[in-house]
Amino acid sequence: MGGQYRITGDKYPRMRRPPRRGRLVFAVAASVAVLGLIGWGALQLIDVFTGGKGGTTASAKANCAKRAGASPAPVAKSLPAPRQITVNVLNATPRSGLAKDTADELEKRGFHIGDVGNATEEFDKKVKGVALLLGPKASADTSLPVLGAQLTGALEKRAQPARTGTTVDLILGDKFTSLASKPDADKALAALTHPAPSASTDKAAGKGC
Repeated sequence: MGGQYRITGDKYPRMRRPPRRGRLVFAVAASVAVLGLIGWGALQLIDVFTGGKGGTTASAKANCAKRAGASPAPVAKSLPAPRQITVNVLNATPRSGLAKDTADELEKRGFHIGDVGNATEEFDKKVKGVALLLGPKASADTSLPVLGAQLTGALEKRAQPARTGTTVDLILGDKFTSLASKPDADKALAALTHPAPSASTDKAAGKGC
């Protein structure tokens, strides 16, 4: 420029680099992530010190019960009423009158009574427990448990796949003395229709989950 222009003063113009937006976006994203981690950690600490009270969701409870090995809540069963069950009462002991007395009491409790008499040779004097309950295959989880609730002690229940009809047999054995009391029978029947929760379910429910 041949010395025609001179720069005076002690400051010189400088060219600035354009701002880098990539760095700005990265910094913002990193800040959000850090804040999120801090918040999550704080919630975990709160949950630890409070035992999870007040903030546990239904899904969290289910997961906790699963981890504790809890079984599902029992489901109420639908069983036939005594009036829907016909019973043959048979005596397999040497004691006379046992079948008739038992049949009369069952009839008072609502059962329909079929045959009353001595057991066949197959079972006569061969039932060592309280009683033997026989019925068709479908009665295994229906009529037989309802009838069994009327007795206490050692019972044997047998479902006979080849048997037809719906009638069941009550064969009185050597240890039979009488039916369970009506209140006890009603309690046993209620336990069948509405099973109580298992111990593992109760334990899991009490762990603060």
